[in-house]
Amino acid sequence: MKSKRAPPASSSRPHASAHSPRRNQILAALSDVALRRVASVGETVELVFGQVIYEQGKVEQYVYFPMDAYLSQISCLDDKTRIEVGLIGAEGMVGSSSLFGIETAPLHTVVQGSGTALRLEAARFVKGLARDPGFRAVMNRYLYVRLSQLGQMIVCVRFHTVEQRLARWLLLTRDRAGSDTFQLTHEYLAMMLGVRRVGITQAATYLQNQKLIRYHRGSITIVNGPELQATSCDCYAAAELTYEQHMN
Repeated sequence: MKSKRAPPASSSRPHASAHSPRRNQILAALSDVALRRVASVGETVELVFGQVIYEQGKVEQYVYFPMDAYLSQISCLDDKTRIEVGLIGAEGMVGSSSLFGIETAPLHTVVQGSGTALRLEAARFVKGLARDPGFRAVMNRYLYVRLSQLGQMIVCVRFHTVEQRLARWLLLTRDRAGSDTFQLTHEYLAMMLGVRRVGITQAATYLQNQKLIRYHRGSITIVNGPELQATSCDCYAAAELTYEQHMN
């Protein structure tokens, strides 16, 4: 299945600047009045690569709506056993536990791509949802999309090859970075996909030999996006379709 890039790379409001709240697709879906209300109680913050946003099991004091940053959500069994379960950019948000009256973070969340985000205190966010049924409806749709994508990811991990999963992950990263070139080490990729480093090396070598990517000293460049998508499993296109059906 062919599909266009994920929403962060092609905003429905293309003239929004990187620092505009409308760069975030959830916030862009709000009315002007609702957006001004949300922005008035939040602040634009700079997020830097490697910054820990939430520690798994610790209190979520804020919620974040990325504008040009992107965040990796990681499920941890211990310090060495972990796997990425979400890559969130301008199409989404992190900190949704507060919607359910829960203060603790279910996932470890770290900045994978530096940039800006609109940050709100979790308590103010919850109050804002209570005052604005439209905002709450958008968030409900987003939570449905995330639950669907998490279920799909479990199937992907179980049934698809490392090469397919790596291709999917690179496409997701490209969409959120807004660039075909980004920095990723084999060690990091192995942790994100929950496989041994040798498995990532073999998969990356295969994709490079097929002239789909170029990898050198931690820098990966996608040189043939359409063919990389053809190599990826259907989960990439399916995740886009789910988002488009319920969020656009």
